[in-house]
Amino acid sequence: MPTKDRTGLAILLSLIALALFDAMGLIIKHLSAGYSAAELSAWRNLFGLVPATIALWSSRSWHNAGRKLRIRQWRLALARGAIVTGAQLSFYLSLGRLEFATASTITYANALFMTAMAVPLLGEKVGPLRWAAVMIGFVGVILVMQPGSDAFSTDALLPLIAAFLYALVGVTARLFDDDVPSPLVNLYSSVTSLAGAFVVALFWGGFTPIANSTDMAWIVAMGAVGGTAVLFLVVSYRMTEQSNLAPFSYFGIPMAFVLGWIFFDETPFDALFPGALLIAAGGLMIIWRERVLRQRSKASVAE
Repeated sequence: MPTKDRTGLAILLSLIALALFDAMGLIIKHLSAGYSAAELSAWRNLFGLVPATIALWSSRSWHNAGRKLRIRQWRLALARGAIVTGAQLSFYLSLGRLEFATASTITYANALFMTAMAVPLLGEKVGPLRWAAVMIGFVGVILVMQPGSDAFSTDALLPLIAAFLYALVGVTARLFDDDVPSPLVNLYSSVTSLAGAFVVALFWGGFTPIANSTDMAWIVAMGAVGGTAVLFLVVSYRMTEQSNLAPFSYFGIPMAFVLGWIFFDETPFDALFPGALLIAAGGLMIIWRERVLRQRSKASVAE
């Protein structure tokens, strides 16, 4: 637990990060008409290295450890970067093919995937209540995707794949040694995902020449906004426990709906509800249960 808990400021920073992630998504959707998902992923990671480096340089634990860049589990760190590449490609493709709110909402299934994957990867015991929460959330995902209906598209699988891969990134982060600073792990992932995205972009058909200075400005903004969002999240997680922040992440669902409506005139209300509510309900149940278990564990240790 951080030495100084500043929960209020941490919540504010996490909400700003959420808004920045949505802003990045809007830019990606805007640029998707002229550039491939692989290109956008490469550019996002390139310009996102600046905030990632700032986050590492601001890490007190990294300085106290002698500013070491090499870590014992470097292979795992590089593998996570490759997974991030796949997650970004899937999500960026979905933003170009689906309505903004629909693609964003489906990715919130990552909390459900994280709970399920914690069993085989971390050896955690998941009780009936959390499994029920996972099932409720996945029912919500199915309702949003609408399989079997005329509205269903296989493109709806893309944000689900992204959610699974982002969840895998999140779960594997807990496999690192405790003394490894989170910003250093993030920098490893950023560099590897940058290399992976550039390779994929080259095989995808190469890089499209930047059409004009406006597009270049959007591309720079995309990387800067996305990288800054990660930086804000890292800072907020260092201020308080993650369980204090997780419930607020679901503000992103209505936020994505409003932004899609304002910028792209999209109103997929029938597609999103009640499925989006079930996704949020399942995720919040998991968060609540994990918080209860953590408090019980602290109480037993104190005794």
